[in-house]
Amino acid sequence: MRPDSPNLERARALLTEHPVVDGHNDLPWALREQARYDLDKLDISQDQHEKLHTDLARLRAGGVGAQFWSVYVPGELTGDDAVSATLEQIDAVRLLAARYPGDLQLAFTADDVEAAHAQRRIASLMGAEGGHSINNSLAALRALYQLGVRYLTLTHNNSLDWADSATDEPRAGGLSRFGEEVVREMNRLGMLVDLSHVAPETMRDALRVTEAPVIFSHSSARAVCDHPRNIPDDVLAQLPANGGVAMATFVPKFILPEAVAWTQAADENMRAHGLDHLDLSDEGRKVQREFEQANPRPVPDAATVADHLDHMREVAGIDHIGIGGDYDGTAFTPAQLEDVAGYPHLVAELLDRKWSEADLAKLTWYNAVRVLREAEEVARTLQTQRGPSIATIGQLDG
Repeated sequence: MRPDSPNLERARALLTEHPVVDGHNDLPWALREQARYDLDKLDISQDQHEKLHTDLARLRAGGVGAQFWSVYVPGELTGDDAVSATLEQIDAVRLLAARYPGDLQLAFTADDVEAAHAQRRIASLMGAEGGHSINNSLAALRALYQLGVRYLTLTHNNSLDWADSATDEPRAGGLSRFGEEVVREMNRLGMLVDLSHVAPETMRDALRVTEAPVIFSHSSARAVCDHPRNIPDDVLAQLPANGGVAMATFVPKFILPEAVAWTQAADENMRAHGLDHLDLSDEGRKVQREFEQANPRPVPDAATVADHLDHMREVAGIDHIGIGGDYDGTAFTPAQLEDVAGYPHLVAELLDRKWSEADLAKLTWYNAVRVLREAEEVARTLQTQRGPSIATIGQLDG
């Protein structure tokens, strides 16, 4: 690991003016798993470094100005169970914002994000992770939007009838006709199409169909680390024409080739203990710590993430990259980026690499706010051209 950069204080100053809009944080699910949403039991106004990657003090220390909180539910929840659990996750974000109004402010538009920043509050947006959350219903999609969800990740780890995941066997050949209708309805609503987790063919189909910019809320460059969760160069190269933003993630197994095999072994160890590999409960963390003590892991650092951003900038351009850490959604994090206080280390590393402050402001703030605003503008136009879709998966896919 490199020593702290001499640019660290400069990075902190830059983040005061141009804070991070982070694309993905799984705090709501961690609150569900560890405390059943009891915010007295797990109070993020207090230091929670023993249990969480996220608390208010560390968000402030990290220069976070806006956060897409993931209202994720696992793919094992299906049908109405997935929908109701997603509603509980949305409720958790609203409970957080109500409990900590001096720090968190609900945001639904680009203007809301900018207003929160002007008041030195952290704009709190929501993104639903996985199309199983809508149970094949465009009405459910619209309901999530009305409740404040501003992106939908088309799949999580499991393929759906209408969209293929990067980490499962294909079922739809990319997007089915219904999957294309989901994208069109999201465009009409102003909900961002999130292509993290999806198969490359799904990415390409979505880029072909969408009328608005897309995002990758937490994915890095496949050319730098050949993991299926990352973005191929031909897809990155389409972002300038689309207007979208790819937000680099910090998950070690997605960014450091040496970490891929190690993480597979750690996941197998979790399953051997009867646990899901994403289990971040106290028991799950204990099993992971014991495995890591016995099997020291390859550890990336801020420079590893910067390598991805350098490549993504080269292929997609400075206007089409951002940051999506995936904190509280992963058992392991890089050195220097151990939790949400770490973003200044990444900015300092990029300053060391002669990134300009103007370019860094695009990376941390302006690109994400722009893509949200452009999706809103597209929606206003589309709503004058067509009404809500009432198509069903049965009608379109048979």
